[in-house]
Amino acid sequence: MGRWEPDARGRLAKAAMELYAEHGFEQTTVAEIAARAGLTERTFFRHFADKREVLFYGMERLRDLLARAVADAPAAATAMDLVGAAFEAAAAMLQENPERVRLRDAIVSANAELRERELIKLAALASAVASALRDRGVPEPGASLAAETGVAVFKVAFARWVSAPGQPDLPGIFRESMAELRGVLA
Repeated sequence: MGRWEPDARGRLAKAAMELYAEHGFEQTTVAEIAARAGLTERTFFRHFADKREVLFYGMERLRDLLARAVADAPAAATAMDLVGAAFEAAAAMLQENPERVRLRDAIVSANAELRERELIKLAALASAVASALRDRGVPEPGASLAAETGVAVFKVAFARWVSAPGQPDLPGIFRESMAELRGVLA
């Protein structure tokens, strides 16, 4: 593959994921990623701040999707309905490429530094959802409680989905998990 070919970011991400799976995150260097992609280290750093960002670069898109789902939900929706709509949309997005999502999860789960970063990113998603809820008129502390609850339910649903690769319906698992939460709270 030549350096001039399109989709350098995608090629770098694919190469990184392959190398992380083959050799582990810690053992993989940026030079190896760039070489596998047929690009230079300089090109890698034009697209990613560091090798961790290969695993986290879509979080801005996910955050925007969550906020948009809250904003676009029906006016009569409750705070938890809004949270449900947001995380169901996120689940549908993640389900678009299940192999990559499952591989990413395995890589992140195998590294303490990456797990910590994942928690930080999840906290940022909760904050974005809480902000979107406040914009819809949900007062505090309800907005934060609902957003944090949504993240917790999403984490449980995601873990169930990842652990059973034959299950194609992450949004459905999320809905089931929300229903289970409602049952526990009733």
